[in-house]
Amino acid sequence: MRRTAWLLISILVFPPIGWAQGAARGGANRPARDELFKMIDAYIVSNLQESLALTDEQFVKILPLVKRLRTDRREFVERRRATLAEMRQLLESGTATDARITTLMKTLKEQETEEPATLRRDVDAVDALLSPVQQAKLRLLEARVEQRLRELLRRPEGQGPAGRQQRGGRPAGDSELP
Repeated sequence: MRRTAWLLISILVFPPIGWAQGAARGGANRPARDELFKMIDAYIVSNLQESLALTDEQFVKILPLVKRLRTDRREFVERRRATLAEMRQLLESGTATDARITTLMKTLKEQETEEPATLRRDVDAVDALLSPVQQAKLRLLEARVEQRLRELLRRPEGQGPAGRQQRGGRPAGDSELP
């Protein structure tokens, strides 16, 4: 289990940096973004049982619920991104019409209403299987992963884990993982 976790950490730290930056700049790198999300989900799943001190029975019950929560979150982000991207394209190209923008605004408002209710349902289903301490541990695990992802997205291209310029695939002056 520990070996798998370190492998996933390594994958999260090094190769996806370019992918994450492409996604942050709004690049059309959808397959890379999907792969990044899959790696993040795999990391969370691989650490779920140990981090939350789940019994085998809890783990089997909670796994599909956590996967649904992660999938729903990702789908809402993608739907919102696609709606906003279409609006931006229409407005920047000068081809926007009141009718189309009205439709897109309606879609966006529906998404903004649907998302909290759906995510609340998902979170409540997960929480129902966890003790308060396990709920807190899950929130902290997700927060750590989100923080690490934000750090990767903020890092300029060519920067290593410590924020130093990379040479030969490794950060200057570093020989071990962060």
